[in-house]
Amino acid sequence: MYKKLIRRTLLALAAVPAMALTSYAHAADTPLKVGFVYVSPVGEAGWSWQQDLGRREMEKNLGDKVKTQYVEDVPEGADAERVIRDLAQQGNKLIFTTSFGYMNPTLKVAKQFPDVKFVHSTGYKTAPNVATTNARFYEARYLAGIVAGKMTKTNIAGYVGAFPIPEVLQGMNAFIRGMRSVNPKAEVRVIWVNSWFDPGKERDAALALIGQGADVLTHHTDSTATVQVAEEKGVYAVAYHSNMIKFGPHAQIAAVTHHWGKYFTKEAQDVINGTWKPDSTWGGLKEGMAVIEGFGPAVPDDVKKLVMEKRDEIIAGKLTPFDAPIVTNEGKTILAKGSLDDKGLNQMNYYVQGIVGKLPTSK
Repeated sequence: MYKKLIRRTLLALAAVPAMALTSYAHAADTPLKVGFVYVSPVGEAGWSWQQDLGRREMEKNLGDKVKTQYVEDVPEGADAERVIRDLAQQGNKLIFTTSFGYMNPTLKVAKQFPDVKFVHSTGYKTAPNVATTNARFYEARYLAGIVAGKMTKTNIAGYVGAFPIPEVLQGMNAFIRGMRSVNPKAEVRVIWVNSWFDPGKERDAALALIGQGADVLTHHTDSTATVQVAEEKGVYAVAYHSNMIKFGPHAQIAAVTHHWGKYFTKEAQDVINGTWKPDSTWGGLKEGMAVIEGFGPAVPDDVKKLVMEKRDEIIAGKLTPFDAPIVTNEGKTILAKGSLDDKGLNQMNYYVQGIVGKLPTSK
């Protein structure tokens, strides 16, 4: 009897390392279930489209190691919390929540499911099982501004904005700084639609900006409405999130695009390997997470060449979109020398010189 008891004890102790290992690494014989939450419909272009391209790239890269699912068009707030929780309850061990307003719902659900890993896009709060990611969109925005500054005839660009948060302001301010680097007379006029995805509001805003003299339009919203308006009205457009040239074959002069597949693949592989960490990733042109592409037929070769030269300078660290001096459109000096650091970028709450109007209170 004692021999049997000792044998059972030894067997139990021998099993402990294996049990401990499974708490860190995903079981190799079952696919990792990965869930995604999208703020807008996947559609054919835009923010959620690019996120879904990343999901599909991850599936292609990892094959039967992963099994994915997604829920699209999920409003920020209580609905997001419900959807995130439901994905965790369905056995997803890695969940990507892909909109700024999902930050607090993600953190709340993460506390309830400590064995699930979460990655929140565009946020700034982490937890033991919550990582964050973002792309340095503003780097490519600066380059798009160079194109716009060269192509405009009225010296006015129109910008359809979602919400006046740092991420959006980084892009907006980088865009006008790019414009003014080649065209000191350039200015940007802004209309806020207070939505990430509302094609009707985006269309109305784009039309109003043309009425204010803009002959180049761009947007930090999810739909193709702004590019389509530009195509209809014979003005230029800089697409955002994804290449929208099929919606504006004559209008589009460039596209600022975001690429997530490599990052998603790494996060999933890290969970599988048991090496996942709740870190913060912010990648730009150098990492291939932000790209300038989709130059339209109207853009001269010399402009494209200049943009590529400036892109290489940013990648090499010789240039940043926010090198001093940085002055607000109300005349306040933000930075007299050097370059704005990440803390400054993430606290951005002003318009720089060249943007017309007063910044509204953030959401």
